[in-house]
Amino acid sequence: MSESSLTGAAISATLHCLTGCAIGEVLGVVLGTWWGWSDLATIALAVVLAFFFGYALTIRPVLAAGVAFGAAIKVALAADTLSILVMEIVDNAILLVIPGAMDAGVASVLFWASLAFALAVAFVVTVPVNRWLIARGRGHAVMHDYHH
Repeated sequence: MSESSLTGAAISATLHCLTGCAIGEVLGVVLGTWWGWSDLATIALAVVLAFFFGYALTIRPVLAAGVAFGAAIKVALAADTLSILVMEIVDNAILLVIPGAMDAGVASVLFWASLAFALAVAFVVTVPVNRWLIARGRGHAVMHDYHH
């Protein structure tokens, strides 16, 4: 794989990861904030939902390719675990260090701007992780056979 196609594959894989993470993260942070949960409980919910939606988005095309559910779960775990983990660590760390972000409330510009900024930084940090994985035949490289 050429350097540019490797980078393109890493960006694509990270966008895929960002989609699942963002769905789970936004849902978790919105619900935890709305329910008045502590920062730790809110982040825990957001992380669980980010992994759930991230894996769900990966499992779908694998199942459509005719792979059994148990095998599809293994593919999703291999394809996304490190990517989602890095994205969630970065994303939530940023939310915790932005003053007032977690307490701003869902109707606040600070809340949404902080969440968008955190996800954008997490994307930038995760691209090289996915590039490294794909270059070694890991991460989203294991998904190649299921995208056709």
